[in-house]
Amino acid sequence: MPPYREQAIVLRTHKLGETDRICNLLSAGRGKVRAVAKGVRRPGSRFGARLEPYSLVDLQLHSAKSLDVINQAELLVSFAGVRADWERSACAQTMVEGADRVAQEGERNASLLLLLRDGLVALDNDPPEPATVLDAYLLRLASVAGYHPALGACAACGAPGDHAAFNLAAGGSLCHACAPPGSDALGQGVLAVLRRLARDPWPELAGGVGTGPARRSAGALVASYLAHHLGASLRSWQLVPR
Repeated sequence: MPPYREQAIVLRTHKLGETDRICNLLSAGRGKVRAVAKGVRRPGSRFGARLEPYSLVDLQLHSAKSLDVINQAELLVSFAGVRADWERSACAQTMVEGADRVAQEGERNASLLLLLRDGLVALDNDPPEPATVLDAYLLRLASVAGYHPALGACAACGAPGDHAAFNLAAGGSLCHACAPPGSDALGQGVLAVLRRLARDPWPELAGGVGTGPARRSAGALVASYLAHHLGASLRSWQLVPR
């Protein structure tokens, strides 16, 4: 098979044999790609350091029977500052775990790659509230995955307004008439925080949005909403300081 080029973000890596490494990648044109970087763990490897988790890279690969093979790797953005900081790294790990759950092998999804890149850039700028950046990313990830929540109208009947109930299965806020028993009641300011997480530019989110209780409630609701629609919680989310 002829070689191909892709820009990709390294989601995670693990060792293979004595000197090789398997890289799980999120690419623009081919979705998830599993590829082996041969010899990168040898001293003096030409591009081993370019394939660290969260790195944005330009790759040349060729297809093989089981794992594609990385022939060349050019580092575009390292995000080394994110890896060096425990709090930001925990957020980044949750981001890539979410992207890994949504992405499909062989399925083009440039919007998912751009979302992950923008979220990592926001973390790399050392925001005062990294968890808020993560919450915005997860809410937007739900939208990219096809589960955009209704935040300005009732998810059931479409009635506009600031509705006080939120139902995970229904897909967002619900008016009083449509809310079934067991729907979560939204605390004061939570809906406003959710709207900002969904639409505000990344720099405006960096310092946090809303009051502390509203922000924490919104973050927990976003995580629950995404977990409901993906079928399981993101394990890394529990590691993020709040």
